[in-house]
Amino acid sequence: MKQDVIRSVLRKVKEGSIPKEAGVELCYEIKNMNERASTQTAASKDIAIIGLAGRYPQAANIDEFWQNLKKGKDCISEIPPDRWEWQQYFHPGRYEAGDEGKSYSKWGGFLDHVDRFDPLFFSVSPREAEVMDPQERLFLEVAWEVMEDAGYTRNMFQTSQADDEMNRVGVFVGATWQEYQLYSGFFDGNNDAILSTNAHNIANRVSYFFNFKGSSLTVDTACSSSLTAIHLACESLLHGVNRMAIAGGVNLSLHPNKYLYLSKFQFVSSKGRCESFGKGGDGYVPGEGVGAVLLKPLSQAIADGDQIYGVIKATAINHGGKTNGYTVPNPRAQASVIGKALKEAGIDPRAISYIEAHGTGTSLGDPIEITGLTKAFQEFTNDKQFCAIGSVKSNIGHGESAAGIAGVTKVLLQLKHRQLVPSLHSRILNPNIDFRTTPFFVQQEVAEWKRPLLGINGDTREYPRIAGISSFGAGGSNAHVVIEEYIPPERNRPQIAISAQNPALIVLSAKDEERLREQVERLLSAVDRERFSDASLADIAYTLQVGREAMDQRLAVIVGSIKELEEKLTRHLEGQEGIEELYRGTGESRQRDRRIICGG
Repeated sequence: MKQDVIRSVLRKVKEGSIPKEAGVELCYEIKNMNERASTQTAASKDIAIIGLAGRYPQAANIDEFWQNLKKGKDCISEIPPDRWEWQQYFHPGRYEAGDEGKSYSKWGGFLDHVDRFDPLFFSVSPREAEVMDPQERLFLEVAWEVMEDAGYTRNMFQTSQADDEMNRVGVFVGATWQEYQLYSGFFDGNNDAILSTNAHNIANRVSYFFNFKGSSLTVDTACSSSLTAIHLACESLLHGVNRMAIAGGVNLSLHPNKYLYLSKFQFVSSKGRCESFGKGGDGYVPGEGVGAVLLKPLSQAIADGDQIYGVIKATAINHGGKTNGYTVPNPRAQASVIGKALKEAGIDPRAISYIEAHGTGTSLGDPIEITGLTKAFQEFTNDKQFCAIGSVKSNIGHGESAAGIAGVTKVLLQLKHRQLVPSLHSRILNPNIDFRTTPFFVQQEVAEWKRPLLGINGDTREYPRIAGISSFGAGGSNAHVVIEEYIPPERNRPQIAISAQNPALIVLSAKDEERLREQVERLLSAVDRERFSDASLADIAYTLQVGREAMDQRLAVIVGSIKELEEKLTRHLEGQEGIEELYRGTGESRQRDRRIICGG
């Protein structure tokens, strides 16, 4: 339509019915109008990420995860004793192991304490908790954490007055391996040891606990499961099915059967490393992980005053169709899913400055992925080596159904800290990939993530930091997500000035005294890590009062500065008594001291 109008104008210029200068100006205006309309259409589809939580190998939370990424830490280890005794199944010969019913891999990325769970906190009976799949328990815990990170409490959805509109929160979780039932005692005649591994429980347990009434799906597309879950969550928000959505994935290695299977078909690395884009990669290392994001339409998130980690500009999924083999990737399909996401986002690939690749570290898979990416980018630009690329698998192993959420988390943390972190085991690059002829270079060190200054379509300006994340599932199910940094509009937001004359009330609560002490330690750690200033005190006070569930053991402190907050909490941890305007009590003391019950 646009081209037809422009051709008509040019024809009239040629005929002389429109002056040349006026015709050229009119053509530019038509072009700009369409670009503005395209931008507005894309913006209406923007999804905000307002909460983030997760646990990954050697990282109990996303802050520890970031430190590991920044240090370039390889978090792969031998299979820990609390999984199984790998010595019983290990055979070092890559080609002989599968034939002998053995595994030639003894390495992986593992979470700590996956056997630990507080059932009563989540209103689950201990008897039921014993037979629940640990993946179900872990995702429930991280769902709590992501809601808390966003400042939303379960109480907002629990009351009988809570309407269906408020409760239209979806849950989308990727999960693939269901091994826990292999430990069941069913065949031994011990009915008490029948274990639950129904995948639907992972999503449904979260919806039940929070009283969510939106969509509730557990998704299995193999290695692309959690990125596909994010895609489905975004689609549900764009179509008005849900008003918010939790999306993510979970993956554990609980039984030797996984390693026996992967060894039989020679999928795993014989060296215990995911050598993404490096020389000599011969397979992947299984990695555990659990992570989630909380999503909301961007316009609503801005109106609600939510924190925003980043903006999902577009998502896309497809399948590779028939190839030379069931597990052989299709570069054309990979290029197609990436190109579809870019077109949906209305983003020129030249503005993309980072790609979080699938990057399993295989001699076949990595070149195919680069071929697909290059094909997608070269539809728009022939520029070379302007976009950094890396893979979190080089740090934590292949998270399988949690691989996509691990990649998204890495990108969001890089956006937060405005830094790119190294992709490991790639000092000597895969000789089957000539990166000099591609738009990409492998990120091999910590570096500032700069906003690109570009001239695109005659428009020279500073572009926001934009990243693409890919996940390709065994069997051909592909997914791609485009995330852009959120740059808040400049506006005069009314500030609440905290001072000695106008102090802030900081409140904390927990189920018991030990956990309350831990909450105090976590707050002090956050103040130090984030380097909060006095200007942050009002927001801290508000979040702790409104965005936390009030529990029985409570602490309140009145402060006029961050320094005063740190001093009083430190003295409290040291066991000092009589600290001025610091109060301790329980939920039962409501009538005795109202000042310590106004938050969680």
